[in-house]
Amino acid sequence: QVQLMESGGGSVESGGSLRLSCVVSGWSESTYCMGWYRQAPGEEDLRGVAHLTSMGAITYEGSAKGRFTVSHDKAANTSYLDMKDLNPEDTGTYYCAAASCYVMIREARYTYWGQGTQVTVSS
Repeated sequence: QVQLMESGGGSVESGGSLRLSCVVSGWSESTYCMGWYRQAPGEEDLRGVAHLTSMGAITYEGSAKGRFTVSHDKAANTSYLDMKDLNPEDTGTYYCAAASCYVMIREARYTYWGQGTQVTVSS
């Protein structure tokens, strides 16, 4: 059974940095597509932050460009989201998600989701 577990959230002041981690267990697929999403306080929708694939493709969305860096340690089965120059608009619950890239190409959706980790940025 595939499980994703995020960690690394916390409270920081504007301009600060955080590193989020997402440990993936039970993964047996030959490829992986992973993403990070943020749910802002009071909002239902999740907004994409960054995505990466086992083929090396990386994309960033919105304000993550230039400030956030996504990476994956295959040996540790862990994805990271390094965030710098944080501001209050980055506040929210961050979720990691994963799917076989074959599923992603076919269905355009992630299969597995973590429980989320809270990030709070104060001004």
